[in-house]
Parts: sequence; structure tokens; C-alpha cells
Amino acid sequence: MNFDKKDLLLYAVTDRNRSDGRTLYEQVKEALLGGATFVQLREKELDFGGFLKEALEIKELCRNFRVPFVIDDNVEIALKSGADGVHVGQRDMAAGDVRALIGKDKILGVSAQTVEQALLAERAGADYLGVGAVFSTGSKADARQISRDTLKKICEAVKIPVVAIGGINSRNVAELKGSGVCGVAVISAVFLAKDIRGATAELKKLTEQALLK
Repeated sequence: MNFDKKDLLLYAVTDRNRSDGRTLYEQVKEALLGGATFVQLREKELDFGGFLKEALEIKELCRNFRVPFVIDDNVEIALKSGADGVHVGQRDMAAGDVRALIGKDKILGVSAQTVEQALLAERAGADYLGVGAVFSTGSKADARQISRDTLKKICEAVKIPVVAIGGINSRNVAELKGSGVCGVAVISAVFLAKDIRGATAELKKLTEQALLK
């Protein structure tokens, strides 16, 4: 799938542990109605069959909204579901191996915390980078916070777009102004909200103000 860096403006990462009685499908639909521009399905607990069923459902939902849809970590699910791509971390399969499996037409996102990791991912065929944690976060227990200086150096070192991730919300997104990122990836700021649609719309507006003006 061809995608533009503007598609990365508000990148929603799912988390079924924050369901508040709603299905994941319902949550993602609300985020899309609020203006989410990219969706990553992140599942650590479902069995293969359940994960694939969910991926197929949310892929169709994202397609209806014309929003790119990628799978976190699981290349097999990404291929079987027909997702637009896959996102891998530094502890997952090597980016070059993932690119070889998914082909040149799928989206490949890679997490990076250093300039060296960023450059390696770019050379291996990554289409974008997820860089963080830019603020402290409770969503990933092993997330190591990086400095603004490191974030800026990564953005300057690579030609592919960079998305900031980690602890981003409506109160601190303005601090990313001038860092070089083209978007923000969020979990809690969207999926922990009582009003997912409203929270997404507000965060999108604030992100546009911080990054596009």
C-alpha cells in the first residue's frame, strides 16, 4: 500500500486491556470516527485464530475509512489477514528479514531508540520509524525514555518519516513542536478515554497545531 507521511499524524495503537466494556472493534471505530489516521493492531494474549479473526475485521473497518492498518510484530498474521503492513520492535524479527517476507509493497514500521538503530532500519527497508518513549509511559513496562535531543537527531539522520511514541497526550503533545516528527502514536490517550471519538478529535487538532504549523 502506498501511504503518505501525513497518514502518520495520529497513529492509534490498540490495547484490549483498556476495553471498558466495549469490543476492540467498537473502540477502533470510535477512534477512526474521531480522526485517527493510522491503526496498529497490537495483541499479546490472543491465540492465532482469535488474532486472525480480529485482524480481518479491523482491516475491513480501516479500509472503509481509507486508513492504513498494520499488525504489531506478527508477520504471519499480517500476511494472512491482508493487512497493509507490519510494525516490529528491536527485539522482534530483524527488519530486513521482515521486508523479505512481506515484499516491497507492504508498509514496514520499525521501533528505534538510537540514531544507529534508525539508520539500520532505514537501510533494511523500513518505511517509517516509531521512536520513543518520548515521555514516561505505563503502556509498556520495558519502555526506556529517550531525550528530545536524541529524538531530533534521529529525525535529522533519516529520510523516512518518524512517529513519536510513549506517554503522549493532549497536555504534552505541543512539546514535540520542532522535533522533526511527522506524527504521534498513542494508546492510553485514545483508548483509555471515556469518549474515544472526542479524545481522538481533540488530540488530532492539537497534534496538527504542534506539528503542521
